[in-house]
Amino acid sequence: MPQESTARKVPRPRARASRTQIAVAITAVLILVVTGIAWRGVDSLRSNLATIGGLGLGGARDGAVDILLVGIDSRTDAHGNPLSPSELASLHAGDEIASNTDTIILIRVPNDGSSATAISIPRDAYVDVPGLGMSKINAAYGATREIERQELIEEGESEAEADKEATQAGREALIKSVANLTGITVDHYVEIGLLGFVLLTDAVGGVDVCLNAPVYEPLSGANFPAGEQTLNGSEALSFVRQRHGLPRGDLDRIVRQQVFMASLVQKVLSANTLTNPGRLNELSSAVQRSVVLDSDWDIIDFITQLQDLAGGNVTFETIPVVDINGMTNAGESIVRVDPEAVRKYVAGVVGAEPKESETETTPTTMPDIDMSSFTVDVVNDSNVSGLASSVGQTLVSEGFDLGTVGNNTGRSVARTTVFANNADSEAAQAVSVTLGGLPIHADPSLRSGEVRVVLTGDYRSYSGTTSTPSNIANPGTSPTPVDPGPAITAGEPGPHCVN
Repeated sequence: MPQESTARKVPRPRARASRTQIAVAITAVLILVVTGIAWRGVDSLRSNLATIGGLGLGGARDGAVDILLVGIDSRTDAHGNPLSPSELASLHAGDEIASNTDTIILIRVPNDGSSATAISIPRDAYVDVPGLGMSKINAAYGATREIERQELIEEGESEAEADKEATQAGREALIKSVANLTGITVDHYVEIGLLGFVLLTDAVGGVDVCLNAPVYEPLSGANFPAGEQTLNGSEALSFVRQRHGLPRGDLDRIVRQQVFMASLVQKVLSANTLTNPGRLNELSSAVQRSVVLDSDWDIIDFITQLQDLAGGNVTFETIPVVDINGMTNAGESIVRVDPEAVRKYVAGVVGAEPKESETETTPTTMPDIDMSSFTVDVVNDSNVSGLASSVGQTLVSEGFDLGTVGNNTGRSVARTTVFANNADSEAAQAVSVTLGGLPIHADPSLRSGEVRVVLTGDYRSYSGTTSTPSNIANPGTSPTPVDPGPAITAGEPGPHCVN
């Protein structure tokens, strides 16, 4: 039975959970190690897991397995079965359903399985989402899904088929958005619903947490005393859900999520769990009911790699933030991030080189070159209508020979970029300088006389006087940057006390 919490028992309000779930799937991955002690158990678990395919994932060719873990708001289990009334009541989730992914974590496991690093991305991070343009990253899944669903229904698709295809499109958009922001190619995808959080917590007998001060926040249902305490699944959902009343809002909530996951990892890997057949069965059942994996994942192979992983080698990080209190002209609260700074930070954390860092240049002077010796293709990878045509006309007025102009049908990029056969191309340098100093990346698939400009929603940051996209408001105050805090390690003794 789950341990009783030492927190006061009060009626929980039925707060919306669509903004509150946590991707404890990192723990689910570790649980696969636990339940995989017997190969027969692994086969049984794998045959009962919900899987999805066709997500365009990588192949772990960079020396590590990079897993995108997301939490979703769902009133069904991983197999689409409706939750029981008692299960719904345990979520304190209310009746409103949304499909935003409000917890997004990228976890890297080296191919030798010696460690795991989980990097949290704030749900309100304002990024360029393929097909949408500048948007909060947590809307990449939900907004894309709804747009696609409506279009499919209008084309005559059934509700069931439209929902299936639209969900797939939403997942793909989120995967691309995370890859563009971090510079890390996603190799595997894990999705977990609200029920999974409750089931996994209860399966290990509750999880220990520690608060610096007592809290009472009705919107999330958080009502806990200061100090150490053990939370069951329903209470834990309120603990990780709270963001109002915290000094740093969502970033403090991320810290809560991380310390909770660190404590959960400890509990999963403890002797009390590993030697308890009942706990192992509960964990296996929880994973089967609540976790969705990509179908290309060889679980047995992954378990073999992770068998020597210890809790002390699981760490949690958060990307750097330019402004925690950003706002768009429409009055939408956002978290501003610098994609280049994020990529450099992530590369440092995981011990990798920033993607394409060796083949990127940013010229400052105009080369002396014959403009007729090459052509320039301009493609729009944002939701700004007519952007490619406008930039194309600018290039024509400066004497460039324009090639193809239209929407981007190739790979998406995280920021506006000039591509050429090599990063030292004088033709690309001329285009870059003319358009405000764009970064140049090498693309060996292009011929020596070709230059390609891929435009994203950040183009104005290069062409204008402002350093931010034009739809971000200037509140008249200085930005509030937030550097990544110290890493949280699952091997630390006792729960880590937080706000």
